[in-house]
Amino acid sequence: MAKDNKYDVLIIGAGPAGYVGAIRASQLGKKTALIDKRWIGGVCLNVGCIPSKSLLKNAEIARTLREKGREFGFSFDNLKLDYARAQKRSRQTSSRLTRGVEFLLKKNGVDVYTGTARLSSKNSVVVTNKDNSTTELTGADLIIATGASPNLIPGVEIDGQRVITYHDAILQESLPASAVIIGSGAIGVEFATIWNAYGVEVTIVEMLPSLVPLEDREIGEELEKSFQRSKIKVLTGHRMEDIQHRGEQLEIKVSGPEDEKTLTADQALIAIGFHPSTDGLGLEDLGVELNQRGGVIVDQRMATNIPGIWAAGDVTDKLMLAHVGSAQGIVCAENIAGADTVVLDYDFMPRATYSHPQIASFGWTEDQVQDQGLDYTVGRFPFQANGKALGLGDYRGWIKIISRADNGEILGAHCIGPEVTELLPELTLAYQEGIPIQRIARNVHAHPTLSEAIMEAAHDAAGHPIHT
Repeated sequence: MAKDNKYDVLIIGAGPAGYVGAIRASQLGKKTALIDKRWIGGVCLNVGCIPSKSLLKNAEIARTLREKGREFGFSFDNLKLDYARAQKRSRQTSSRLTRGVEFLLKKNGVDVYTGTARLSSKNSVVVTNKDNSTTELTGADLIIATGASPNLIPGVEIDGQRVITYHDAILQESLPASAVIIGSGAIGVEFATIWNAYGVEVTIVEMLPSLVPLEDREIGEELEKSFQRSKIKVLTGHRMEDIQHRGEQLEIKVSGPEDEKTLTADQALIAIGFHPSTDGLGLEDLGVELNQRGGVIVDQRMATNIPGIWAAGDVTDKLMLAHVGSAQGIVCAENIAGADTVVLDYDFMPRATYSHPQIASFGWTEDQVQDQGLDYTVGRFPFQANGKALGLGDYRGWIKIISRADNGEILGAHCIGPEVTELLPELTLAYQEGIPIQRIARNVHAHPTLSEAIMEAAHDAAGHPIHT
């Protein structure tokens, strides 16, 4: 059946914000089209969140086989780790999930177009197809969900072999003997975790004073200790100055507050963050307001300054996380349809980093709470005292919960340790529902579980620690 090219909602970008927004808009009775120049699922499903978690699982097994044999009672005469097979599994995982999303779009009646989109007016989009033909689509409302692109370093050429971005790293089928990672955000520390597990000599260079600098300061300190125990070299407070090819290796010059170093490695991963992808869309021609980084400025409804043009996901430059983008896509679709919806609180969105140990957090850091002059308490609990963590043989890290001293309102949680990314929902829901820390402490948790560490930290914050 031919498409008639006229829609209620047009969405540019099929990542977590775009495809989720498309499904929700269609559920609300809007005839919806989704446009992407490359793939369904965006970076997250194809070359980001999903395949990297598959690689991290392989890395976890590799680490156990290489480092835990004596503890768990096994040994090998000739252990061989096949990274190419791990990479193949990651591509299969990605493909399976993207096929599932394609099915969901079809099930919900969303039309999908593949091509490069440009707004020709606030109600129309021209799609340039692979054969350079064009298709014009019209829609009463347009959602920009084009995601973000990696930040690059001026003068540093990405060749895809020696000097690479996350995209090259996720797709390569073999690993270097040594690597320098520039930047210690989620991408940097996750690839450090993967490569280290396979025996790569890894050095992380971070310009700011601690690893994962957007996290609570203690998280960065604990992660650095853990990385050093795993023989990952860490250079915080150092800036990359230059990269030069020297035969089969790279020379990477870095400078710190008191010294300069020249590092040698087979490969360098540039992982210094992302910027919104808005180039070539024609937004400026229509007067859509952008911030200094090129992000689309939106209000709490996800609306831009131009009626009928909306935005969701990384392109808004709010909080570049896939689950935040999906939440924005839903809110955007519901506002377009006039349905009941919510207002998102970006300060209290969950954040997850899948390094080893894992990191999970939400809300304010302790420094931010102090800056606001609030009277607060901190509850802590180490995984070394958690029976499930000890049984797993994975007990580095701790739970830290910050709450108001007067009424127990949760102000933030900062966790590092085994599977902590799975532990946040109890706390984020408690925050949303106004449940104080005392009730978290009194909520009976099954034993033995990792989630008991949340309960124990809550007891500590409430002033009556049990197992510490």
